[in-house]
Amino acid sequence: MDRDEEMGHGDRSLLFIGDEDDDLEAGRDGGSTPSSDPGSFSDRSDRTSGDEEEDEDDGDGQGALGADQMGTWPQSYRQSIDMMTVVSSPTMSSIMAASPNLAMFGNSIVKAGSSFFLKRATSSTLGRPDTLLPLTRPLLPPSERPTVRESTDSLPPRPLAPQAEQVVPSSRPSATCLKSSYIDLPPPSTKCGQKQAILNGLNVLCGVGILTTSYGIKQGGWLSIILLPLLGGCSCYTGLLLKKCIDSSPSIETYPDIGQAAFGIYGRIFVSVVLYMELYACAVEYITLLGDSLSSVFPSAHLAFTGIYLNAHNLFAITMALAILPSVWLKNLSLLSYLSAGGVVATMTVIVCLFWVGIGEGVGFHTGGTALNLTHFPVALGLYGYCYSGHSVFPNIYSSMKERSKFTFVLLFCFIVVTIVYAAVAVSGYLMFGESTMSQFTLNMPQQYIPSKIAIWMTIVNPYTKYALTITPVALSIEEALPKRLQTYQVGMCVRTALVLSTVVVALTFPYFALVMALLGSVFTMLVALILPCACYLSIKKGSIPLWEVVLCMTIIVLGILCACVGSYTSVKQMISSR
Repeated sequence: MDRDEEMGHGDRSLLFIGDEDDDLEAGRDGGSTPSSDPGSFSDRSDRTSGDEEEDEDDGDGQGALGADQMGTWPQSYRQSIDMMTVVSSPTMSSIMAASPNLAMFGNSIVKAGSSFFLKRATSSTLGRPDTLLPLTRPLLPPSERPTVRESTDSLPPRPLAPQAEQVVPSSRPSATCLKSSYIDLPPPSTKCGQKQAILNGLNVLCGVGILTTSYGIKQGGWLSIILLPLLGGCSCYTGLLLKKCIDSSPSIETYPDIGQAAFGIYGRIFVSVVLYMELYACAVEYITLLGDSLSSVFPSAHLAFTGIYLNAHNLFAITMALAILPSVWLKNLSLLSYLSAGGVVATMTVIVCLFWVGIGEGVGFHTGGTALNLTHFPVALGLYGYCYSGHSVFPNIYSSMKERSKFTFVLLFCFIVVTIVYAAVAVSGYLMFGESTMSQFTLNMPQQYIPSKIAIWMTIVNPYTKYALTITPVALSIEEALPKRLQTYQVGMCVRTALVLSTVVVALTFPYFALVMALLGSVFTMLVALILPCACYLSIKKGSIPLWEVVLCMTIIVLGILCACVGSYTSVKQMISSR
């Protein structure tokens, strides 16, 4: 097997079956062929000892990723994180491309249960570019001779392949294609435009963190609101640093790739572990949010059985986790990707309902509160920091854009919009409820009003739709690290069930939504959004960075470390005192 097989990357374009098809796709894409599916484990089983020995000769662990590093854990990161961005509504072709159980397309019979289509293109089909649909390509791309694509800010249009290269494939699909993965990751998505990228950015940044912004003013005082534009500006700048890191090498596309290019294989592992721990903690917060929201609607609900007593919060946390479990078991993860837009709709609905209650239902806005509360100020710092925890997805958004030169505008626009929205909601919620503001302002909204009921149920819908999207990357990373013989669907179901149950246990052990969110914002967000981007940028671009930028990056790193230490200490201290 050619040693270059190991030089895979995140490009998820599908290929035709056979060696000749690889050449054809390379000609159409300007000489670029993607790697094997990062969600499939079958490509790893085809390695030989000779391949591994040859791989050890290349790559130094930093800068451009070498052939020996492209196959390192985690391989499923790109596609699993892509599911968190908003996708277009499913068309018939995308559904057919995602489903392994189609019966027929045109005159071609598709074998049920396989992960690719056994359809060989004819010369007439190859001669018409408009007929080169994803439906004729395998979901598990072959691993023959992938090359690293060129990374540019503005990708040129793909040239059509010369007529002489349009050869009818004569060989059977490669052995890798014939092996089905036990789980189907979403099919490749087309390159997104500027509007789609903005929607993706807003979808990532507008999360459940908006519910605690009013509580942040209660904890830190009115002056704590200054932290929102300060943290937003720093986070926007570090997001641009991630873009520069990706542009430094054609083989860098995801956050773990950046960590590996900066600090070698240990940097990749550390960055990946931090990102997965952040996702796991977010899943814990979703369980807590579901328990709090439903217990406010049905406060008298409880369960007493054989000496076991469950109050409303614990009962609904366990019940909703069981209701979410089937979505985590899905084999075809394409279905999950269509839930990603639900978060934007739910968040905007909750914001509208908040202003509706304050203006239209007579609750009104009342001045009051302290200017600054230094004792609880670090808690507000963590809460506001959590609002900007979208850096794990920014590299994926940038890599998927058609015109990458517009990413700077997209990032600036998203951060400006969400900062204004966060500040408006924080001020409005605190003016409405004052010192009685709870960890989620939806719990303060009078239950007798219709907008209050809508806001509560939208708060329930949001984590319900996002839980599977959040925990799936963690599950895939664990399953990917298992021995080959354990990479089966049954073992995967057990792993996912154990993850869901563990999030329930953690959520019931620490049922402090705001304090846990402040801890997440202090530790993980400071790492992912402030410290790591600056550290990776300084490492990758060392020697070519102006002095002022070095000083700025070092200042952000020191600021992030101080915020992480002070915020985590205060949050943990308050959790201990609340028990």
